Amino acid sequence: MKYQYELEFKVRDYECDLQGIVNNSVYQNYLEHTRHEFMKSVGLDFADLFKRGIVAVVARVNLAYKTPLKSGDTFVVRLRVEHEGVKYIFYQDIYRLPGEKICLKGIVTSTSLINGRLAVSDEIVEAFSKV
Repeated sequence: MKYQYELEFKVRDYECDLQGIVNNSVYQNYLEHTRHEFMKSVGLDFADLFKRGIVAVVARVNLAYKTPLKSGDTFVVRLRVEHEGVKYIFYQDIYRLPGEKICLKGIVTSTSLINGRLAVSDEIVEAFSKV
């Protein structure tokens, strides 16, 4: 898969559960932070969009857990985004480093509300089309 953005992380102790692996819910934090950083990298700012009545929201999340991460692991989240109708579909995968072992495959579908109504944000589409 051809990715458009990536962000590296390191697992912190408090992100792990009693089994010593990253809690399943924490993976969504990793994915969300990567999406936000990606948006900043293409010139989009959540606070600025919100002030102008444009709200990006998650509509669906599909995660396939492959290999667990443990405290101290270094990993990378990679993403690719596609625009489809009123949806922005983020394909996001997490790989443990070094070695590129796949840990998670995710598809996050988001959309935008403009002044409270479901709509395509031309500004978001244009920013995404630059990558």
